[in-house]
Amino acid sequence: MTTIVDSTPGGAALLGDEALALGAIHAGLCAAYGYPGTPSTEIMEYLQAEAAPEFTARWCVNEKTAVEAALGVSFAGRRSLVTMKHVGLNVAADPFLNGALLDIRGGLVIAVADDPGMHSSQCEQDSRFYASFAMVPCLEPRSQQEAYDMAREAFTLSERFHVPVLIRLATRLSHARSSIKTEKPENRPREQLPPEQRNFPSKTDNKSGWMLLPAHARKNYAALIEKQNDLEAWSEGHAEKNLELSADTKKAPFAVISSGLGGNYYEENLPDLKVRYGCIPSRLHIEAYPLPVSSIIRLCESVTGGPGDAGGEVLVIEEGQPFIEEKLRGILPQTIRIRGRLGAGAALPRTGELDPDNVRAALGLDPRPGVPDTLKFSALPGRPPQLCAGCPHADSYETINRVVAELDAAPGHPNVAVNSDIGCYSLGASPPYSAIESIVCMGASIGMARGAADAGLPYTFAVIGDSTFIHSGITALIDAVQANTPMTVIILDNSIVAMTGCQPTAVASDRLKALSLGPGLDPAHYAELDARKQRLEENAARLKQEAAYRGLSVVVFRRECLEAARKRIKAAKKQAAMEQSP
Repeated sequence: MTTIVDSTPGGAALLGDEALALGAIHAGLCAAYGYPGTPSTEIMEYLQAEAAPEFTARWCVNEKTAVEAALGVSFAGRRSLVTMKHVGLNVAADPFLNGALLDIRGGLVIAVADDPGMHSSQCEQDSRFYASFAMVPCLEPRSQQEAYDMAREAFTLSERFHVPVLIRLATRLSHARSSIKTEKPENRPREQLPPEQRNFPSKTDNKSGWMLLPAHARKNYAALIEKQNDLEAWSEGHAEKNLELSADTKKAPFAVISSGLGGNYYEENLPDLKVRYGCIPSRLHIEAYPLPVSSIIRLCESVTGGPGDAGGEVLVIEEGQPFIEEKLRGILPQTIRIRGRLGAGAALPRTGELDPDNVRAALGLDPRPGVPDTLKFSALPGRPPQLCAGCPHADSYETINRVVAELDAAPGHPNVAVNSDIGCYSLGASPPYSAIESIVCMGASIGMARGAADAGLPYTFAVIGDSTFIHSGITALIDAVQANTPMTVIILDNSIVAMTGCQPTAVASDRLKALSLGPGLDPAHYAELDARKQRLEENAARLKQEAAYRGLSVVVFRRECLEAARKRIKAAKKQAAMEQSP
């Protein structure tokens, strides 16, 4: 059983991801599904470490299949959780958006970890826009405690309104630790449920609520629209406890709206803010969406503008994209000035993360005293990420570069395209390899290589990892097979999902051949090569041969990830020691 974590001295501290996972367990979780992606990965890893007979926790091929599995759990009347990073929600958008039209009975929670500042992502996408698009509730915790509490609330909320619920985390919360106070875990055996719910876990009997034929979907969409007023009333309940109206509005030059981690950074500056203005401005912290419009209006009514600015001013401090700020422009009178991340002279930077210092500047406070120059260390040289010493991808890229140089020795390789994908092998873009020319999204390498071939480039390569190929490369490969596109798909098979911490791949390496040949690839143009420096010459010769073929070929470079090998050997030794102990 899961250990209860409390706030007593010496108690265990949880990451924000882990706190959310524990909240889901204590809410009576039945099943969790997800795909690894920083900064969300630790949610599923915690669930798998704590796995008990009461619930299942499994990695899936991709985020779309994860949401679809969770919908099946809800259909059967039980509670389910889906975990992913922000760009994973793009992959899951189809079932997520359509799920809002279903008659959700078993609570369905989608936990999405956004990555402001793009620490390990290709964009700063803000998941709150997806929740608004789907017209479903969104909860945004600002602490590990709230991550735990909101996970529990989200399941109840999902069952109350019969919709999926999104919880939005951010990197700094996902990967920071704090002790939390837990509540009694919820037991959900059928005999302990309220009488009106004792049919659970039996599948839904509302077929029209789960069958999105146009006739049913129109009715379900109308029902979703009708829920919006109740959802707004719910979000107003959250806002009421977070609305702080200034006792002296004449002194306050502006009001503040904060959300998520922005609220923490604002509060770090409160002591100096009171000294600077003689009071604390009116403030609303938003932690639940849809936006609490009534509370926003009440806040703004408390603002007293200065000379020439009778409408007053509102400063919006939100981590991520200007979601609230954009919405306010359709809610507030034009006489109220809205400051945040938008427009010329924006109060906060348009990109990247917030922090106490840039929030401090937006509040009109002087910079904090810095470290004297005499005590500062000299700037350390940059340490860009790089492939591990001995990584099999390094040998694969050396082979690819050899072949590309032989195919087209002209500067810039105008007749060759090397399209890559998301994974450890993305580091092949940097010196000393500089081997790849594009990185867009999971699975894009194969589609882009096909398009480049259709555009007339004689030699096109798609470089993709084994787990990414299974995630979203197979469908693009089927397209290429049907057209017999003259291109070469290079699968870098290190037998693990390495970049996110060595999670297992959904399909073992020895099945890649069957997956590749299944759609109809010519077996003569499928090759498996040992990714080792000693085999550089023979590997380059085979790759060059397949590049010259005027049809589709697949070349697999295979060698186990070194870090995965270390973990496997360590686990084997541990298991052997346990078996030998009395």
